[in-house]
Amino acid sequence: MTGATGSVERRSCGVEFRAASRKLEGYAAVFGASARIGSFSETIRSGAFASTLTANPDILGLVDHDPTRLLARTASGTLKLAEDTRGLHFELAIPDTQLGRDVLALAERNDLGGMSFGFRVKDEAWPASDQRELRAVDLVEISVVQAFPAYADTTISARSRSTIMTPAQRRRFLETIR
Repeated sequence: MTGATGSVERRSCGVEFRAASRKLEGYAAVFGASARIGSFSETIRSGAFASTLTANPDILGLVDHDPTRLLARTASGTLKLAEDTRGLHFELAIPDTQLGRDVLALAERNDLGGMSFGFRVKDEAWPASDQRELRAVDLVEISVVQAFPAYADTTISARSRSTIMTPAQRRRFLETIR
């Protein structure tokens, strides 16, 4: 089964990310994590973003999927995206705008809901009528989500340059908020 051609879908996930200096960093999607989307559960297969990361020259970094609330884009180098074994990793340079300052302040306070991504389905599988697996997608944008992520089993955290933690301290901190 394949998704409707041209329709953009959006998924949110409460993923871990950090605010360091004027950058946000973390995961916009996590492989293998199940999310309830209406009447079905959905997972993302490792490699689902691989072809779009090389083919799409301009993926946007937005707030709440709103194209009027632009934070960064891959074409300018202010948004960097890569797949690794965990998921879709991002690095986003926050602009010195009111929107950028607001997002950074919320991230530093750990008030943001998570990350999200907008996509078109290229390949999917339905192992059961209520289970969907995304195998390949055309990524359109990633978004900072202020509330209610769809992939709720992941975490979100913020870190500023003034509160540098050792890896062990960060691991303990993240375990307490999960």
